[in-house]
Amino acid sequence: MSARFRSVLVVDDSTDGREMLSEYLRFRGFVVSEAVDGQEAIDRALRDVPSIILMDLSMPGISGAEATRRIKAHPMTQHIPVIAVTAQAFVHQQANARDAGCDGLVVKPFDLVLLADALDRIIEHGVAAWNDSDPRPSSPHNTPRKLRSA
Repeated sequence: MSARFRSVLVVDDSTDGREMLSEYLRFRGFVVSEAVDGQEAIDRALRDVPSIILMDLSMPGISGAEATRRIKAHPMTQHIPVIAVTAQAFVHQQANARDAGCDGLVVKPFDLVLLADALDRIIEHGVAAWNDSDPRPSSPHNTPRKLRSA
C-alpha cells in the first residue's frame, strides 16, 4: 500500500498525546501530519487530504466537532473518514460526534495497537467495512467503534 493511502492527520491540543500517537502511527508505517486545534485541522485537511483524520473533540477555539462539520462540508475533504477521539464517552458526546459527521469514536485512554489495526481496516476497506465484532477481547472503553445513527 502506498504512503499516500496510509496518511493520517492527528488533531489534538495536548502535545504529549498528539506526539505519542503520531510517533506510534509512524512506527506502524503511516504518514502522519499533526494539528493542534480545529482551524489548523481544517487547513491541513484541505492541504494534505489525508486518508483518515483522528480528531480530538475538546479543544479551545474551533472545537473538534465544528472542525469536523467544516471538513465534511467541503467537497475536497467530505469523503475523509473522521474518527473522534475523546476522554468522555457519554451518550450526548457520542451523539454530538455523530451529528458533526464523525464516522467513529475512540475513547481515551485507548489501545494503540487496536487503533492502528482499525485505521488499517478503514483505509483499506472503507468505513463501511469497519467491523464492530473484532474477535480479540477488549474493553469497550478503549476499542475504536463505528458511530451508528440514532
